[in-house]
Amino acid sequence: MTRLATRARDRLADPLALAHAHGVSTMISGAWPLLSLRSFEAVFGPKEDRWLVYTVSGMLVTNGLGQVLAAREGAVSTARALGCGTAGTLLAIDLVFVPAGRIRWTYLFDAAYEAVWIGLWRRARTS
Repeated sequence: MTRLATRARDRLADPLALAHAHGVSTMISGAWPLLSLRSFEAVFGPKEDRWLVYTVSGMLVTNGLGQVLAAREGAVSTARALGCGTAGTLLAIDLVFVPAGRIRWTYLFDAAYEAVWIGLWRRARTS
């Protein structure tokens, strides 16, 4: 493992750093369809109910911001609950609706991404 990768892994073992990183990531992924619905649909397929895309996007931005603010206040349990709850919900949706043919196979990339965040939270120091 490279020195940079080792430092990143060690940094993400700190729950406050993990909460901040996860929150920023969630805000960015939530903002994507708000900033460019065309590119989002190019990857994840056309959406019939754009209002729903915008609603979920706004909620993701809000959840991510909540994680970042919780990290700033040292509220690890709140940040962990927001992060794992959000990632777990998205993971479950991906794993149910891709096999059912309701959403594109590309959502499996999101499923893997969400599983990584959950794994990082499981490995994060508890104190």
